[in-house]
Amino acid sequence: MTKADLVSKIAALGGITRAQAEKAVDGFVSAVGDALSGGDKVTLVGFGTFSVGNRSAREGRNPRTGDKIKIPASKVVKFKPGKGLSDKVK
Repeated sequence: MTKADLVSKIAALGGITRAQAEKAVDGFVSAVGDALSGGDKVTLVGFGTFSVGNRSAREGRNPRTGDKIKIPASKVVKFKPGKGLSDKVK
């Protein structure tokens, strides 16, 4: 499902225009991004939790040459699905 598909589905289910649905989706994405960049977790009961995790520095290999390379530490976005979402998928 693409963003356009999601906007259309939200507009149909919510009985709102596509423009309003697109503003809602953009607002949601922006709010989650802002919260995560600020170090907060975003929990939607029944859906899941977005959080930020730390990935430590490690050693990897260049697949083309086989040479060892150092991969620096970084932050990654994690998502843990909630029970409601997990039950729907099963």
